[in-house]
Amino acid sequence: MAAQAAVAAQAAAAQAAQAEAAESWYLALLGFAEHFRTSSPPKIRLCVHCLQAVFPFKPPQRIEARTHLQLGSVLYHHTKNSEQARSHLEKAWLISQQIPQFEDVKFEAASLLSELYCQENSVDAAKPLLRKAIQISQQTPYWHCRLLFQLAQLHTLEKDLVSACDLLGVGAEYARVVGSEYTRALFLLSKGMLLLMERKLQEVHPLLTLCGQIVENWQGNPIQKESLRVFFLVLQVTHYLDAGQVKSVKPCLKQLQQCIQTISTLHDDEILPSNPADLFHWLPKEHMCVLVYLVTVMHSMQAGYLEKAQKYTDKALMQLEKLKMLDCSPILSSFQVILLEHIIMCRLVTGHKATALQEISQVCQLCQQSPRLFSNHAAQLHTLLGLYCVSVNCMDNAEAQFTTALRLTNHQELWAFIVTNLASVYIREGNRHQEVLYSLLERINPDHSFPVSSHCLRAAAFYVRGLFSFFQGRYNEAKRFLRETLKMSNAEDLNRLTACSLVLLGHIFYVLGNHRESNNMVVPAMQLASKIPDMSVQLWSSALLRDLNKACGNAMDAHEAAQMHQNFSQQLLQDHIEACSLPEHNLITWTDGPPPVQFQAQNGPNTSLASLRGTWCVPDFHPDSS
Repeated sequence: MAAQAAVAAQAAAAQAAQAEAAESWYLALLGFAEHFRTSSPPKIRLCVHCLQAVFPFKPPQRIEARTHLQLGSVLYHHTKNSEQARSHLEKAWLISQQIPQFEDVKFEAASLLSELYCQENSVDAAKPLLRKAIQISQQTPYWHCRLLFQLAQLHTLEKDLVSACDLLGVGAEYARVVGSEYTRALFLLSKGMLLLMERKLQEVHPLLTLCGQIVENWQGNPIQKESLRVFFLVLQVTHYLDAGQVKSVKPCLKQLQQCIQTISTLHDDEILPSNPADLFHWLPKEHMCVLVYLVTVMHSMQAGYLEKAQKYTDKALMQLEKLKMLDCSPILSSFQVILLEHIIMCRLVTGHKATALQEISQVCQLCQQSPRLFSNHAAQLHTLLGLYCVSVNCMDNAEAQFTTALRLTNHQELWAFIVTNLASVYIREGNRHQEVLYSLLERINPDHSFPVSSHCLRAAAFYVRGLFSFFQGRYNEAKRFLRETLKMSNAEDLNRLTACSLVLLGHIFYVLGNHRESNNMVVPAMQLASKIPDMSVQLWSSALLRDLNKACGNAMDAHEAAQMHQNFSQQLLQDHIEACSLPEHNLITWTDGPPPVQFQAQNGPNTSLASLRGTWCVPDFHPDSS
C-alpha cells in the first residue's frame, strides 16, 4: 500500500510539473503575442506567429479553444484575411461547446463569428448560430442579453423589424426575471425605437410611458441612469419631429439638452455593476453629445432657425472629426451624413447653393465608402439633388432626381416630402404635366386621406395646393388653402412655411388690387424671412414691396425696396453662377447606380437665370426629411 501511494504521489507530482511547464510556455507565448499586438505600430504578423506556436505543443482543449478565439479575433479586427479568421473562430466555437463552464470563450466565439458571417453577406449562416448561442446561454445573463441584442440588430439591418421587436420583447422579459431593470429599459427603449420606425404609434405610447417610469425609478450608476434618460428623450423628440410638431417638442428638447450637460459633468465609475446583466452601455458619452446636437439641428431646420442649425452643425461636425480619428464606428458616419443632409437644405434656403453642392458631393464620398450607408441614404441624396436642381432652375433634372428618389424609398414621410416638391416643380412647368400633377395632388390631398401623420407635411401640402390654385388664377380657393397653412404653421412655429404663405397671400392681394391687405401680408413675411434667413422669400417680398409702394405713390419706400431686391438678385445670381461652374454640378445628371467617383469640370453655367432676374420667384419648400 505504501509503495502504491508513493507511485501515485510521484505521478501526481510529475503531472503538476508538466502542467506548470505547460502553463509557463503558454503564458510566455501569450505575453509575446500581446506585446506585439499592443506595440506602436502593432506588429500583427508577429502576434499571429506567437499564437500559432501554441498548437504544436498539443495544449489542453481549454487553451486550444481560447487560442483559436484569440487568433480569430486578431485576424478579424486587424487583417483582411477573413477566411483564416473564420476558420479559427469556427474551431473555437466547436471545441468550446464540448467544455463545461467555458461560457466566455464559447459565446464570444459565437458573437464574433456571426459578425464575420454578416460582413461576408452570409446572414443565413449567422442567424442559426446566434439562435443556438441564445438557446444555450440562458444561465449566463450577460451573454444571453448581448446575443439577443445582436440577433435583433441583424434582423433590423435586414428590415425585418417584426422579428427584431419580438426578440427585444423576449430580452426585456428575461432582464426583468434576472432582476436587471436597467437592461430591461434598454430592451424596451430599443423596441420603442423600432416601433417608431414602423409607425406603430398606438404601441409606442404605452411602451414609452412604461420606459419613463422604469428610468425614473431605477437607482444605479448615475451615468447609466442619465444615458437611459437621454435614450428616452431622444425617442420622444424624434417622435414629435416626425409628426412635424416643432413647438410641442420644445420642453422635451430642453430636458434632453440639460440631460446631456449633466452627463458631461459626471465621471465614469470604474466599479462594475453587481448584476452581470447590467454590463451594457447604450452609447459612449461623446456619441450621445453628437446625437443631441443632431436632433437640435433637426428641430432648428424644421422651425426655420437656420443660423442656429448652422451653429450646432458646426459643433457636431467638429466633434465627429475628433471622434473619427480614434473610432471607426459606423454610427459616426451615419451621424455625419444626416447632419450634412440637414445643413444642405439650410444652405439652399439661405442662398448658398455652391456650398450645398460641395456638401452633397461630400455625402456622395461618404456613401462610396459604405454600401450600407448608400443603401440607407440613396433616396435622401437624390432628393437633395432635386432640391438643388430647383434652386438653379434645372427643372427637368429636378423631375428626374425626385422620380429616382421616389423609386428608392419606402419611407412614408420622405415619400410625401418628395411628392410635395415634385408637385411644385410640375406647377411651375405650366401645362406640360397636367395629368401627372393632378394625380400627385390627389395623393397628397390634405383635406382627406393624407398619407402621413406629419403636421408639417400636411401644412406643406396645403401650401402646394394654394400655389397650384394661384397659378390657375383661382384666387379665393388659393386663399383658403394658404390660410389653412398659416393656421397650421402658426400652431407649431413652422416659420418658413409661415413666411412662404404670407408672401404668396400678399401676392394674391396685390393681383386683386387690395394693396393695403397685400402690405399687411408682405411686411411680416419680409421680417420673418430676414430672421430665418430665407433668400428666395426675401427676393420675392422685396419685389412685391417695391411694386406696392410704387402703386401707392411712396417713391422713397419703393426705391429702398428696389435696392434691396437688386442686392438679393445679385447675391443669388453670383451664387448661381458659382454653383453651375463647379464640376460637382454634373451630379444633377446622375440617376442610377452608386454615386459617380469623379466629375468633369464645367465650362460655365448652362441653365436659365430668368427665374432670378424676374420680379419674383416661388420658393421651394424644404420640410425635414429625416
